[in-house]
Amino acid sequence: MSDGTAVRLEPHEIALLGDGPRAAVTVAVVDLYLRGLVEADRPGTMRAGIADAVSAERPPSPLAQEVHACLHEPAGLRTLVKDPGIRLAVAHMRIPLAEAGLLRYPLLGPTRAARRHVRELRLRHPLPASRRGMTDQDRLLAVALHGEAALRLLVPRFALRAGLIRRAEVGGKGLLKHSPRGTGGGGGGSFSCGGGGGD
Repeated sequence: MSDGTAVRLEPHEIALLGDGPRAAVTVAVVDLYLRGLVEADRPGTMRAGIADAVSAERPPSPLAQEVHACLHEPAGLRTLVKDPGIRLAVAHMRIPLAEAGLLRYPLLGPTRAARRHVRELRLRHPLPASRRGMTDQDRLLAVALHGEAALRLLVPRFALRAGLIRRAEVGGKGLLKHSPRGTGGGGGGSFSCGGGGGD
């Protein structure tokens, strides 16, 4: 079991091994969104929805539960990743992964076996051509493995409004410099805990 191949990983764990804590929190947010427990709020933020987390058939992961608890006030992804409760939930996630040989001590970075396992999963589960026919678990796995590309395909409006992906820039900074006053430029959303929106 020390090579990590016998361990069944959840999407948020795969995201942690592949791209770190921010990716794991993103998967937890999408999980909550798919359950109707989180929605986009002010630009770049999200908040907890009205639905009851306990009513879910399959309970959210401890990380998703901690994210949900943080989102009683609107917040952005950056704020969530820095929240002490969420950081503790990520630390607890790391323990069984380290025991399975997927994280190395003392810095808890992914081992060679973990990186190989994530690469193999990306090959076995390429980014789908469309979101039709996908289960919520399929969507979470796609987000865990393919990050922003999967967010743009599977939950584009929510991901953009909640600040999980950046808006596409049209033109360069020079374009705004030469545009007429009062016609261009929008404000960027601040990052803090919150939710809303639908795809």
